[in-house]
Amino acid sequence: MKKIIFAATVIALPLAGCVEDTGSAGTPAVGSSSDLSAFEGAKAGQAEMGIQNLGYELIRSEGLTSYWFNRSTGACAEITTSDGRYSSINMLPAGDC
Repeated sequence: MKKIIFAATVIALPLAGCVEDTGSAGTPAVGSSSDLSAFEGAKAGQAEMGIQNLGYELIRSEGLTSYWFNRSTGACAEITTSDGRYSSINMLPAGDC
């Protein structure tokens, strides 16, 4: 009996670390709920609705760079688009929006 319990523990223990926490629906899995870095590389047209669903609004655009602000969290994101995708996302202080 001890051999069966030991064998089951040896098999199950490594699998315990395989649970993936994807966070709640609609929030980026990376960082906090106000961190948009998970959208880096996404198609701009498709990801824009996801950013808006997180409470962000477009504040201004300068060429291919746009600034998004979340009034409820005070988070500001600078998003640069290249070839139709978000090529870089930088979280900035609220004053930069």
